[in-house]
Amino acid sequence: MARDLHDVVGHTISLINVQAGVGLDLLDSQPEQARAALTAIKMVSKNALDELRGMLSALRQDGEDAPRAPAPGLSRLPDLVGLTRSAGLAVSAEVVGSPRPLSAAADLTAYRIIQESLTNVARHAGPAATATVRLTYREDWLLIEVLDNGRAATKGASPGGSGNGIAGMRERAVILGGRLEAGPRRGGGFAVTAYLPTGA
Repeated sequence: MARDLHDVVGHTISLINVQAGVGLDLLDSQPEQARAALTAIKMVSKNALDELRGMLSALRQDGEDAPRAPAPGLSRLPDLVGLTRSAGLAVSAEVVGSPRPLSAAADLTAYRIIQESLTNVARHAGPAATATVRLTYREDWLLIEVLDNGRAATKGASPGGSGNGIAGMRERAVILGGRLEAGPRRGGGFAVTAYLPTGA
């Protein structure tokens, strides 16, 4: 639950922060662009509120209604990419191989790893950065890659801020018997690569 709250709140606040800055910068000179930034803030915050309601309902007391919305998974990747784009980050998504159903745990883990990786791109890669999300399906595993071309983190700085984001992603992968690597790319940018087993 702590990892989920970190991912949802961190992702949303990061995107809202970026768009609020854009809106303030353009409010007087380009009011239509400022309006677009406010619209993005509204969409991203509504999505986060829906997810938080679902998580909080999972902590309900006996006798309360069960959650009505399913946990997020890769079926919601287009929505996540769309929300991230609307907040000003250029994102593309690619699928290699034949997609197939994952266990609920693997599906949620894959979604959260991508969500947190995009959050880190929005926070740290710079205003002109682009990101690519690539899913590669193999017989017994799923490879997740989130690659950006942003500026490299300064020496000694953690690309995940406090470090909780990358640590949380790594924990999620390890719990499923997978692994996660994160670090600067040769030639610039940052890469998150996760291997999740998909066998029984």
